[in-house]
Amino acid sequence: MFDRVESSVLSEQSFIIVGAGLAGARAAEAMRTEGFTGRIILVAAESEYPYIRPPLSKEYLAGTAERNSIFVQQPTWYAENDVEIVPGDPAVTLSPTAHELVLGSGQILHFDKLLLATGASSRRFPGPGVGFPGVHHLRTVEESEQLRDELAPGGRSIVIVGAGWIGLEVAAAAKGYGNDVVVLGRESVPLEAVVGSEVGAVFLKLHTDNGVDVRMNTAVTELVGADGIHHVGGVRLSSGEIVAADVVVVGIGAIPNIQLAEDAGLRLDNGIVVDATFRSSHPDIYAVGDVANVFHPVLGHPIRIEHWANAENAGAAAGRSMVGNTSDYDLIPYFYTDQFDLGMEFSGYADWMTDATVVFRGNRDERRFIAFWVANSRVVAGMNVNVWDVNETVQKFIRSGVVVDADRLADESITLESQLGGTD
Repeated sequence: MFDRVESSVLSEQSFIIVGAGLAGARAAEAMRTEGFTGRIILVAAESEYPYIRPPLSKEYLAGTAERNSIFVQQPTWYAENDVEIVPGDPAVTLSPTAHELVLGSGQILHFDKLLLATGASSRRFPGPGVGFPGVHHLRTVEESEQLRDELAPGGRSIVIVGAGWIGLEVAAAAKGYGNDVVVLGRESVPLEAVVGSEVGAVFLKLHTDNGVDVRMNTAVTELVGADGIHHVGGVRLSSGEIVAADVVVVGIGAIPNIQLAEDAGLRLDNGIVVDATFRSSHPDIYAVGDVANVFHPVLGHPIRIEHWANAENAGAAAGRSMVGNTSDYDLIPYFYTDQFDLGMEFSGYADWMTDATVVFRGNRDERRFIAFWVANSRVVAGMNVNVWDVNETVQKFIRSGVVVDADRLADESITLESQLGGTD
């Protein structure tokens, strides 16, 4: 742990945050909360105030949330808290030695400390046809609005390449507008790589029950054009079959935005490598959010997480760390989803799920249950589906390492709290 920097020194310093997303905004907020009175500059590649990304594939895409609901803070907050925003001017060069950041406009900013919160970019479809109009990737609010305009009329054929979280959430939104929806995935069930076949089967049934045509064990080789016009008309499968489409959405993951860090000579490995206080290989440069591969003291190795809760919580922790309030970041990874009538929260360590047994508590057919991943008689992850106010309890099981009995864990007549014993 580093000693807190004297406030008289901090008041004269300039801190730059590269990336004006949720993580960057929470870092700036935490700095001010901790009493930092120096200069804070948020460098934004987009011409938007910092916003939250989950609604872009959920309620905002579905048309059930207003635009102002996605922003981290009201626009007036930044000026009121003396946080400068440089909008629509991405950083292009970082010099750790000179402590300088060069923006696309040519402006040069000097810093005492800098936080890289550059996020990630959608993984683009790697085959032919990706440039056709009607092909969408989803990462920004602009992309969400463009896609919503395509989905909202209804009655169209929508093909989604990828059966992960983004693909399934977009499928639910598209179906809600009255479109015909096909989801194409490489695995045997959706989400198999992240939650396994048993829980993945729940999401498969959810979508088929709601009229989505889910085709698994399928590979897409090409996006094909429509007859007579320059517009996507379908996707070609490895079998040669063409699935017709008015709109194609590609949801095949994301890639961390490391170019700035790479050019600056920072240590990289699946993102920017940082310690448990978010400090990179350069002592005055930090990284957080989707781009950061953060050492996790519980796991004993770095982990890169691309979910909302990580940006929310780690962003604030990085801000505190930069002003000298350092402590190892050891929160349990968390994420959530909303699809059709299913709401879900997940907490846990993916690394430890590989050899775990899934214990179900509740009714899978009714989509009301808690799934526990149990390894060596200990809960390493948990997912509550349409069961609420239990995630904190799930996290207590994971954090405590209490020995559990699978039969008792599955028995709804036995309270979860009684199985925690004397753990906090």
